[in-house]
Amino acid sequence: MARLVPAVLRAADILELFLADDVTLSASEIGRRLELPRSTAHELLTTLVERHYLVRRSGEETTYALGPKLLELGSRYQQRLEFAAEADAVARQVAAECRETVHVAVLDGLEVVYVSKVDSTYSVRLISEVGSRLPAHCTAVGKVLLAGLPEKELTARLKGRRLVGLTEHSITSRSELRAQLALVRESGVAHERSESNTDAGCVAAPVVDAAGAWVAGMSISIPTSRHADDAWPTWEKLVREGAAELTRRLGGRPVTP
Repeated sequence: MARLVPAVLRAADILELFLADDVTLSASEIGRRLELPRSTAHELLTTLVERHYLVRRSGEETTYALGPKLLELGSRYQQRLEFAAEADAVARQVAAECRETVHVAVLDGLEVVYVSKVDSTYSVRLISEVGSRLPAHCTAVGKVLLAGLPEKELTARLKGRRLVGLTEHSITSRSELRAQLALVRESGVAHERSESNTDAGCVAAPVVDAAGAWVAGMSISIPTSRHADDAWPTWEKLVREGAAELTRRLGGRPVTP
């Protein structure tokens, strides 16, 4: 087990004192409650004020209160919770229409991380988990997310990285990947067949936030045993509609081809 850092633990202890009803606390009260030496309490409080986790209030005795940085972090955490809930709700709607497995994923480096999943109702279905990762270049949802990156950021992420294939159908060439990403930007949808799993393929569309960034992707995954060519346009339409609905819930403008 990794060693815990005492200074970080003490800083966390200070912040957690404010979980009680106390709106403000003095340095002496904080030191007494946590049995901290006066100099240690002063150094920790000064650091937390400098980073805006606490604010210092002057009066007969200097006191401390929670700072704006904690509100920013709490707001971001709340946004994540709301996003996950909205993603689950829309994914269920799409899955009910197509009966196939629906995922919502975000990009982490050159990998996709699945944040939502609704299983197919067919007996033959894909095995996957929320929190699992795959190389972005091997998945339709990953291609969507890579296509949404600014060119400089995409170049930086690809620099010095080898595109490892998961199957014989995987893209392993940067030039081929870039060509596909250009098509995704143009059409607003991505496909892959047996590139991450020989037994499956998927179609994906981007989810856009209020700032216009492609922050997530929604995909429909289908076992190869059900890869009827005439069904792909229907899956594409459903994933576009689902991604557009989740986009609207995030305050964004849906991508149109």
